[in-house]
Amino acid sequence: MVDYTVVSPERVLPAYAGANVRGVLPALLGPSGTRSLPAWFPTCVVGARSVAVLVVDGLGWEQLQARRDIAPTLAAMAGGPITTVAPSTTATALTSITTGLTPAEHGLLGYRIDLGGEVLNVLRWSTSEGDARRRFVPSEIQPFPAFLGQAVPVVSKAELERSGFTAAHHAGGKLCGWRTPSNLPVEVASHLAAGSPVVYAYYDGIDKIAHIQGFGAYYDAELRAVDRMVADLLDLLPNDSALVVTADHGQVHVGPNIVTPHPDVLRVTRSQSGEGRFRWLHARPGAAEELLAAANDHHGGIAWVVSRQQVLDEGWFGPSISPPILRRLGDVALVAREPVSFDDPADSGAMPLVCRHGSLTTAEMYVPLVAARAG
Repeated sequence: MVDYTVVSPERVLPAYAGANVRGVLPALLGPSGTRSLPAWFPTCVVGARSVAVLVVDGLGWEQLQARRDIAPTLAAMAGGPITTVAPSTTATALTSITTGLTPAEHGLLGYRIDLGGEVLNVLRWSTSEGDARRRFVPSEIQPFPAFLGQAVPVVSKAELERSGFTAAHHAGGKLCGWRTPSNLPVEVASHLAAGSPVVYAYYDGIDKIAHIQGFGAYYDAELRAVDRMVADLLDLLPNDSALVVTADHGQVHVGPNIVTPHPDVLRVTRSQSGEGRFRWLHARPGAAEELLAAANDHHGGIAWVVSRQQVLDEGWFGPSISPPILRRLGDVALVAREPVSFDDPADSGAMPLVCRHGSLTTAEMYVPLVAARAG
């Protein structure tokens, strides 16, 4: 028997028209280099000559608030929580952050998306056949430029520079890879000092350690290291610059709570996509209604079981979606409400994951938007 320790948490939908990760960079870049910051933005950024934006992968607002004592630099920064996108996952959220678009617009609607019956792992840009960069050209799958078409310096891991996902969500950016975490603040500060009005930086350590080790001593140690990185970056900022820190999603401790969809569900399922906490089920021909009913019967107690039409009607991915993007969706989604993950044998990695994300719980959907100003 699986022990479910969370009972019916609040469902949070993305506030695409308001305090949402997709609005962060457009607010800073502006149509012609001007800044008109929305009311939900930390006021200390107003009037800053240059701004660094640091995206800390996996740093949810709830997780940060529970550990304010070990992250004093982040805790002292001005700001608060904003929503991420749906699904609350790296591939989708980072693309919305860099392009300023909703998932419905940019089309990278999850960690694994269905492209004409073949499932593309967006982060690895691969299918069951291997590297997919030639068959699914990144600039065709996600054709919109990053950073409103401006050549913003992108300070991220050097080994990520040649990936298909980088090509899909950093198109037009100026790639400036770091080799060790200690280099990130130095690299960011050097571009600001050279006159770049906005610098984008990305760090993945929090997400990685949460997946591998879960919450506990290792997670806390990584958060302390991130807080020191933020402090180092603030120390290096040129005068009249600001640092903005945000994230792509939070985390939920799932551990061994892996749920195999019921045989009645699998019987009318052609294939699966998405991820464990936002699992798309693609129905066999003519079986969409039967699939929805079976999924509700067997999994409605631990998940929000929704049809494709409900997702569209409620604007989970944005207010409108084009037919080509629509075809990437499944027929029924199992969106985990409890701390569980829905298994798909085709969706496996090198190791089991302890913390996961992708769903619409508060722990996954709220992320920080905090900022501080250099002297």
